[in-house]
Amino acid sequence: MDMKLEVVVLPVTDVDRAKAFYVDRLGFRLDADFTVDDGYRVIQVTPPGSACSLIFGTGVTAAAPGLLDGLHLIVTDIEQAVAELTERGVAVEGPFRDATGVFHHAGTIGRVAGVHPERRSYGSFAAFHDPDGNGWFLQEITQRAPGR
Repeated sequence: MDMKLEVVVLPVTDVDRAKAFYVDRLGFRLDADFTVDDGYRVIQVTPPGSACSLIFGTGVTAAAPGLLDGLHLIVTDIEQAVAELTERGVAVEGPFRDATGVFHHAGTIGRVAGVHPERRSYGSFAAFHDPDGNGWFLQEITQRAPGR
């Protein structure tokens, strides 16, 4: 049985501000914007090339805004992705790699400035936050590990 992650519900405080950030700044596709009534609005956006979408709005989650941390967007060129997001007005930290070379630690522990010295897939990262403080990482993958 296949199981595919297709939607992540994102807690936000200001729906229109979040919509502007994800669509205008990050370049996500706007899939839906439904206002059912004053207490229920659903917005769905999808990152370019992704099969997984984000849903945020009014009345869609009880989670506190800014609660999510560690969401990953996979890119094939971390330096280009950082440059493009920076040009769009997104404050991006990085690129960086982790001192262990395995994954990145929580927060900024173990960060080493610059891309992985061999540009190894899965080894280079950058980070940013949305206007509510939800934390995102960019991760460079140019060649996937077997089975992925």
